[in-house]
Amino acid sequence: MRIVAGEWRGRKLTAPAGDTTRPTADRTRETLFSMLVSRLGDFDDLKVGDFFAGSGALGLEALSRGAAHVLLVEQDAKAVDAIRANIRALDAGARTTVRASSVMTLGPAKEPLDLIFLDPPYHTGAGAVAIDKLARLGWIGPATWVSLETAANEKADVRGFTVDADRKVGKARITLLRLSA
Repeated sequence: MRIVAGEWRGRKLTAPAGDTTRPTADRTRETLFSMLVSRLGDFDDLKVGDFFAGSGALGLEALSRGAAHVLLVEQDAKAVDAIRANIRALDAGARTTVRASSVMTLGPAKEPLDLIFLDPPYHTGAGAVAIDKLARLGWIGPATWVSLETAANEKADVRGFTVDADRKVGKARITLLRLSA
């Protein structure tokens, strides 16, 4: 696993030990970030959330491409260790916050994030539940882009959100969502 582009292009990332987490494949990340670049232009100064963060690869990729700050939320202890190791290796501590907890325990946001990545366990429905809660707590606003990764045979069905793009990449499906007007 490596950073695909930006400041840390080509730098290797540590994956969590064991099979509790499923890191997003490099090819899937490349596709996701290509989809986002075509919509956002760049990542300069964005405030990003990487929820169900695993190794932190999605949030760290956004930082590598110019994001101002990323909040990484992960409850698995081995994954949190991997996230912290990756942050140290990239010297990214000043631009990251790590919360070793469930996404579902987040309280109200001070302000909405610009971009949120969710890569929950496949076939659980956890992504839709988390998105609904994050929207109610103010993490998601009208300008927020939400990326939800699911298994290729899962459809993202999130009440109150519009699907902007939906792509299958190998065993994964990437869905970009926005709050419905």
